Amino acid sequence: MSLVHDGVGGLIFDCDGTLVDSLPMYREGWLTALEDAIRQSVPPEWFHGHGGMSEHMVLDIVEERLGRSVDRAGIINRARDGMLRQLHVLREITVVADIARQYHGRLPMAVASNGSRQIVSACLRHLGLEPLFDVIITIDDVENPKPAPDMFLMAAGRLAVAPDACLVFEDSREGMTAATRAGMAHIDVNTLLG
Repeated sequence: MSLVHDGVGGLIFDCDGTLVDSLPMYREGWLTALEDAIRQSVPPEWFHGHGGMSEHMVLDIVEERLGRSVDRAGIINRARDGMLRQLHVLREITVVADIARQYHGRLPMAVASNGSRQIVSACLRHLGLEPLFDVIITIDDVENPKPAPDMFLMAAGRLAVAPDACLVFEDSREGMTAATRAGMAHIDVNTLLG
């Protein structure tokens, strides 16, 4: 049974946790950056559940828990540098990447990610997925991250596909909420993973 039914005019994919299994890379980069900045150990399991959040959303939680502000730019730069050093652990999520391969050249396709362009592009390039997509939208392109619909609406606009004709592939609560707010159907990729 095809997940993409007639009437779908474009596909939009989240990146982290949807096209690529980047949790090990993100966890290593962020935990090291946070521990360096706050001078406290951070348990590795802390990062679970924060995967769909933008960098500043994660830092909002950090500051709330610490009860003080942190050097956001410094932490983000250290986290990104750490992630780029971990590209070798990155793996594609084949069941989803194969959907993108199947529809490449048949439907317009975009990536819309709460990640930074620097990291998203590096991940997609590293795995050879970047050429599959007509448009890549990241946190750097919008004012409001997911769960706001801005990123998906921008992707639809750049694909020249009406929002209600887009199908979104997502793994996070934030992303699925954003798709619904954008008036788009979505598939929870967690239901596709064996």
